[in-house]
Amino acid sequence: MDAVQLATFQAVVDTGSFEAAARQLHVTPSAVSQRIKALERSVGQVLVRRAKPCVATAAGEALVRFAGQVALLEREALDQARDGTRVSIVVNADSLHTWFLPALARVPGPRYELHTDDQDYTADLLRSGTAMAAVTSQHVAVQGCRLEKLGAMRYLPVGPATSRDDLPNAPMIVYNRKDRLQHRFLAGRVKDPPVHHVPAASAFVDAIRLGLGWGMVPEPIARRDIEAGLYVQLEDAHLDVPLYWQYWKIESTVLGELTAAVKEAFSRWRAEPC
Repeated sequence: MDAVQLATFQAVVDTGSFEAAARQLHVTPSAVSQRIKALERSVGQVLVRRAKPCVATAAGEALVRFAGQVALLEREALDQARDGTRVSIVVNADSLHTWFLPALARVPGPRYELHTDDQDYTADLLRSGTAMAAVTSQHVAVQGCRLEKLGAMRYLPVGPATSRDDLPNAPMIVYNRKDRLQHRFLAGRVKDPPVHHVPAASAFVDAIRLGLGWGMVPEPIARRDIEAGLYVQLEDAHLDVPLYWQYWKIESTVLGELTAAVKEAFSRWRAEPC
């Protein structure tokens, strides 16, 4: 595959237009267009949807990941001569708030770019090539990625004691519109409760502590808060969410070290007394 054409394709997707890619590559828009057409001819598929912004087609998404993998390996090879390797990771907010950052601290060399999304959706950013690794609840590996099981993140239903009387109708705290943990816990008992959307992990727990409603909180945090009298466990039950680590299937030193650190960090966190 022509490296110049591939780099041009990545520039178009990254910048969102042929003109911006041309400025980034210091060539004319016509040259960019010719390179993209040549790449599409060699692949036999339309790779870029000509829109505002330009985006990769379904066929082009595989090349986005491939171009990112090539770039990662090049950055690693030139790491000592440049300012470090950039690693893009998507992680759910609860993991980022609890156990994930110590893993990054154990591999301090790269420059990290973190994205947050619900654990049920994080693999979508892997699929699109936006991230090269992800903490996800999806147990099927994205094409071109490796999958390793971390374990389960346990959540407890907690909130003000008044919510015990009629939990399906009690005010509910939800992280965002993708967050279905509370609904999953109620398993069909959901009616139409008032919902507060609080899209930050620490603020989510603070909202429950202040009595705005109930929600599912990671067990170590929930146990400490219950012991401190900040709220109560509403039912003698829990919800386990399995977590997996997915990452690009390439022989990368950084991704190898990061994978080991992620597995150790999650294992340490799960072993800590609540």
